[in-house]
Amino acid sequence: MKLIRVGLALLFVAALAISGAAFWLQRTMNRPLTHDQPGEYITVERGSTPDQVMAQLKSVGIIHSPLAVKIYLRTVGEAQNIQAGEYQFPSPISAVEVLDLLKKGRERSARLTIPEGWTRFEIAGRIANDFPVEPSISKAEVLRLMNDVSLIEDFDPNSKNLEGYLYPTTYEFTMGTPAEEIVKKMVAQFKAVWEPGWTKRARELGRTPQEIVTIASLIENESKFDAERKRVASVIYNRLDRGMALGIDATNVYIAKLLGRWDGILHKSDLEIDHPYNTRKVMGLPPGPISSASRSAFEAALYPEQSDYLFYVLDVDRNDGSHNFYETAAGFAQGKAKYQRWLARQR
Repeated sequence: MKLIRVGLALLFVAALAISGAAFWLQRTMNRPLTHDQPGEYITVERGSTPDQVMAQLKSVGIIHSPLAVKIYLRTVGEAQNIQAGEYQFPSPISAVEVLDLLKKGRERSARLTIPEGWTRFEIAGRIANDFPVEPSISKAEVLRLMNDVSLIEDFDPNSKNLEGYLYPTTYEFTMGTPAEEIVKKMVAQFKAVWEPGWTKRARELGRTPQEIVTIASLIENESKFDAERKRVASVIYNRLDRGMALGIDATNVYIAKLLGRWDGILHKSDLEIDHPYNTRKVMGLPPGPISSASRSAFEAALYPEQSDYLFYVLDVDRNDGSHNFYETAAGFAQGKAKYQRWLARQR
């Protein structure tokens, strides 16, 4: 009987010990730990053992108890899932969250943000500057990659380059990603955004998909407000229907960039130049897109507002980049005169 009582006591003590150990392990593994390395990359070398990885992470303050982690790994059998790679660990972070990250085998990456309305010239410059590779690649070399029209021939078989088909958004790429792969990803993103029904809608408007992309690029440059983009689109369509020159100065800026002479100022010579993209002189649409347009601009080009507007000019009273719209040349002349007086006061 005495032996039974002793045995039960030992079992009770063992149960308490196991319960206490389990509580300690659970608490240690799930407690977020603050550290001073949240913006730093920690490299886990290929071939590192779990013990080596835990010692490394303890040395930089990312985990508190390598012993708890080792016990946890042996309990759940996940030691073999730790992957080599370059990791960023947010702060605070628990040991369980650290192990979840270590299963993914991350490589160092960086974000590439392409603003709406950028041309391939600005995009090439950012790729060359923000994603250095060995051997290095220049802006001119990236631009040559953007002449690979095979990437878009299924959508626009007549394209001369990838202008308008490099979708503007924020991307994340592994450092060292070749520029060629970045360009391919941007074209793939354009195709992902373009909805199948939009091609049918373009035909309903009597336009090709390439013409819709071109119109969208004009809208992107003319208005930053989603609320008025469909009205801007109506002006473009109304002028096209009436055989009027579009007179969109953004095309003259694009010409200057094409010729390598854009200095941030639109000169008289830029406005008067004889060039297929000069919508002050040439009737109809320019030969192709003049920038990368957003989804909002595509939708405006496909579903324009129904209006009789033929003109617009910046609204100087609001002074926020929005526009006033006019149906007649007389109304436009008054709005333009007001704008020019305002502009003169700014100089």
